[in-house]
Amino acid sequence: MLKPILIYFGMTVCAMAFHDNTFVVFGLREELLTLTMNLWELLTQLEYASEPLRQRVYLDIAGVQADINSVIAQLIELDVLEHPTSE
Repeated sequence: MLKPILIYFGMTVCAMAFHDNTFVVFGLREELLTLTMNLWELLTQLEYASEPLRQRVYLDIAGVQADINSVIAQLIELDVLEHPTSE
């Protein structure tokens, strides 16, 4: 009897501790991590890429960079919505 009560209490505390956009933020952070790993892989490819391939890698790096900037902007927007500044 005590075990279900403790589990229910733990679940209630965890549910109330999270923000409204917890799962959205988690997904965006996961996407940001994936994009960062992709960027590292592209930078590693530059070490051995031939000249025609190097131009393609530069384009891919620019695309990943734009995606990273977009995800960061979304994360900042969600944070501002969650923590509005009082004036």
